[in-house]
Amino acid sequence: MRPLTEEETKVVFEKLAKYIGENIKLLIDRPDGNYCFRLHKDRVYYVSELIMRRATNVARDNLISLGTCLGKFTKSEKFKLHITALDFLAPYAKYKVWVKPGAEQTFLYGNHVTKSGLGRITENTPQYQGVVIYSMSDSPLGFGATARSTQDCRKANPTDVVVFHQADVGEYLRSEDTLT
Repeated sequence: MRPLTEEETKVVFEKLAKYIGENIKLLIDRPDGNYCFRLHKDRVYYVSELIMRRATNVARDNLISLGTCLGKFTKSEKFKLHITALDFLAPYAKYKVWVKPGAEQTFLYGNHVTKSGLGRITENTPQYQGVVIYSMSDSPLGFGATARSTQDCRKANPTDVVVFHQADVGEYLRSEDTLT
């Protein structure tokens, strides 16, 4: 377990900024204490400083997880967010997409959101912007990237993809071995 290097921090913050913008500050300076990012076995963890200090007493080989895993670095040094980051992305998301009840299950099976499944979308959402996907009852289901801007969605065909799937809560069941 070690702090992120300057380059790693830049990559992680760029990815988070794609979804929550300037609200990254709210993740670090929280009223319930200070939080930090730590790297352990190519995975980035978001953890309270209090817990992080206590974890220094555990040998690295014996430490499995620490805090919440936000994602991992690939071999090509790119950062991929895991679904476990959804709890921290959802409250601060700049752009949101709501899917109709009939399209929820399709999204939870790992498919993209089509125009026919789109319930609502935040106004002025640009193309290729990171968005958090919600059910119509405001439960966060996952996140992705818009395939079209809000204006383009209005004139799209019902079968056109409007949001590319990146992660959904169904991954807790499908990929439970790789999330820790």
